[in-house]
Amino acid sequence: MQLIRLSEVDSSMVDLVGGKAAGLGEMIKAGERVPDGFCLTVESYTAGDLPEDELIDAYRRLGGGRVAVRSSATAEDLPEASFAGQQDTYLNVEGDGPLLDAVRRCWDSLHNERAVAYRNAAGIDEAAMAVVIQRMVDPAVAGVLFTANPITGCRTEMIVDAAPGLGTAIVDGTVVPDHYVLDHQASAVSADDGCLSRGQLDALRAAGRRLQAHFGGPQDIEWAIDADGTLWLLQSRPITTLFPAPPDTGDTRLYLEFGHIQGMLRPTTPMGVSLLKTGAGQWFKAAGAAVDPRNPLPRLVPIGGRLYFDLTDFVRSKAMRKRLGTSLEVYGPRVQGAVARMLDDPRFAPRRGLPFRLGTVMKMTVRLTPLAIVGLARSLARPDTARAAALRGVEEIKRQTVPPSAAATAAERLRWVIEDSHKAIMSIDMHGVMWPLMAGMIAGTAPAGLLKGVASEEELDAVVAGMPYNVTTEMDLALWRIAVRAREHRELFGTAPPQDLAARHLAGDLPDIGMTAFLDRYGMRAAAEIDVGMPRWADDPAPLFATIANYLRVDDPGQAPDRRFEQAANKAARTIETVSRRARRARPVRGRLATFFMRRSRKLTGLREIGKFAWLPAIQAARTQLLLVGNDLAGRGLLERGDDIMFLDLAEARAAVHDGADHRALVAARRSEYRRELRRPAVPGALLSDGTDVEALAPAEVARDGVLVGMAGAAGRATGKARVIRDPAGAHIEPGEILVAPTTDPGWTPLFLTTAGLVTETGSPVAHGPTVAREYGIPAVICVRNATHEIKTGQIITIDGAAGTVRVEAES
Repeated sequence: MQLIRLSEVDSSMVDLVGGKAAGLGEMIKAGERVPDGFCLTVESYTAGDLPEDELIDAYRRLGGGRVAVRSSATAEDLPEASFAGQQDTYLNVEGDGPLLDAVRRCWDSLHNERAVAYRNAAGIDEAAMAVVIQRMVDPAVAGVLFTANPITGCRTEMIVDAAPGLGTAIVDGTVVPDHYVLDHQASAVSADDGCLSRGQLDALRAAGRRLQAHFGGPQDIEWAIDADGTLWLLQSRPITTLFPAPPDTGDTRLYLEFGHIQGMLRPTTPMGVSLLKTGAGQWFKAAGAAVDPRNPLPRLVPIGGRLYFDLTDFVRSKAMRKRLGTSLEVYGPRVQGAVARMLDDPRFAPRRGLPFRLGTVMKMTVRLTPLAIVGLARSLARPDTARAAALRGVEEIKRQTVPPSAAATAAERLRWVIEDSHKAIMSIDMHGVMWPLMAGMIAGTAPAGLLKGVASEEELDAVVAGMPYNVTTEMDLALWRIAVRAREHRELFGTAPPQDLAARHLAGDLPDIGMTAFLDRYGMRAAAEIDVGMPRWADDPAPLFATIANYLRVDDPGQAPDRRFEQAANKAARTIETVSRRARRARPVRGRLATFFMRRSRKLTGLREIGKFAWLPAIQAARTQLLLVGNDLAGRGLLERGDDIMFLDLAEARAAVHDGADHRALVAARRSEYRRELRRPAVPGALLSDGTDVEALAPAEVARDGVLVGMAGAAGRATGKARVIRDPAGAHIEPGEILVAPTTDPGWTPLFLTTAGLVTETGSPVAHGPTVAREYGIPAVICVRNATHEIKTGQIITIDGAAGTVRVEAES
């Protein structure tokens, strides 16, 4: 079938007619007014044969005259990719010859530079081109209607841009359109005098509501109104840029993104969310809280695969709302400001009562307080003993995390994951790990308050630089030592693709540089490692080989990470002595107390990573068991492959194991959504239940010439070439470059050893990235909005970690 009328097309035919034609056909079937036309299907394109006679005949049966010739690629107007303006459309085409020429040019536009680049960015490999031919509408006014606000994400607003004449002037950006903001249910919220009447706006609102209901989501609609006042709908496609809306609770809620504080901006798999909530729920239960096994942490809500905390009840609480400002400092100034604005929103007016059950808090307090007092006091009094006890606790947790035997059934393995995998790590004091860890955090942060006005930010950061006993730092330095051993094989490890080296290592076909021993200790780690759905380095060590190649480019002995770390530790010791003498003279009591904490921090603060490190064996063991369960389900035809189980939650996996539930269609849909979310360039830090990105409501920041403003992460200044990296896997970075990233977690930190500085779009001063940066003695600026887009690889930038600024100096 090479030609088909639009009235005979529906969404099931997208592979034949392309996205645009499928959308037009659906609108016609829904009873909307769409210009008459037909489609030249992809069969002609793939055959390389233009049926000229048939095409001209169809054109004449349409009435001849002026038509629009519009691209309709199979990858166009889809939920994950709009392809807006990427392929060509030709208007007012008249006559047989011009029609054939316009069709050929539409075909050619599938491979123009911008379309190819767009497909690559969207992860789309193949596409074919159909072409739509429609009667031209002579518009008195035309434009675009969004059934959700594409800037703020608000689902209760519609946006209309309109201008006299053809709507192409608006989508091309060649005119300044009249702009209207409509409420979904009522009259226009904002409608300045312009080219549309109130009745026309009402008609557009009604059409938008119909199409959104028909297609099942917010739509980007092109329309035209002719001289007779008739509304024509020219296109409807999903708004692809919207962040997924929170679940509908029937109430206005405020959510804060939870993951970026710890450097996890990528989506979490459904199984990752489910296991995290189930495991953490076991600790709260041990501490005395009432836990619903169906939803152990109800305030932790997955939205777009990211973890959000429902802050609503705290914002509305008279007793709690005034205390929120300080507690939200870890989120950075943008999120903190967004929440502050919501305090003035009448939808979050204060109410009486607390956001938690007082009885539960009292029970947890009674259970935890004696343990905390004794544990913290002992840790601060005898830090070396406490640190040794914490390390023994890690080994005890690992010893108690015993998975089922090889003969276990899928049901037994799944039961172990749900009930037993986290039993050891989620004990109330984590087998002695918790209190030394907490004491170290207190010792690391207390000097800042005690030394205010006495010590500078640079001095305070120097005190925690080169911090010993940090498992993540020790891991990075161990990888550096492996790179040193790899020097005798520099040609191999410095030039071979990391994936090839990983495959050869797993096959036992590489020189022994110590990677096997490294993976025995650290193979449970990875980027986004708290997600059980993520492969571990033991599964795929390619990122480690990429980092080794980076290390092999370090030629200056002074830049060797172990030497830099040693220098930072020596500077810390000198700084403590200098600041201690100054503080005791200025404030004798506070000075002695600050000195005590600074010295204790050198013995305990490095333990800040040990809690997560102790958790990872449970996650790795649970992952192994889940994959075995997934393999069993795949063998029964309930999943396509074993790792599909990571796109189910625990309850769904139980239904498959026990009841034979077939989840293949569900997994396919979730995998598609997950891949789409992996490509999302930005994630809202604060989100309303109507989909509004609260930060987008803030007044525009006053631009400073060449300066991007963020938040202080680690003091110091550095100038160098920027290296923008969005994924640490296989990342290439030259010694002395400044790493610019969306966020960082421990899976990124091996890259820090040879960088001159760090810039991230998200994070907090206590997150992994800036903490490790301080320990390595490199400056860091965090919470720089759109840094990975504003800064280009190769640009010379200067970062000031104390001021929280990034100056773009020049192109390289």
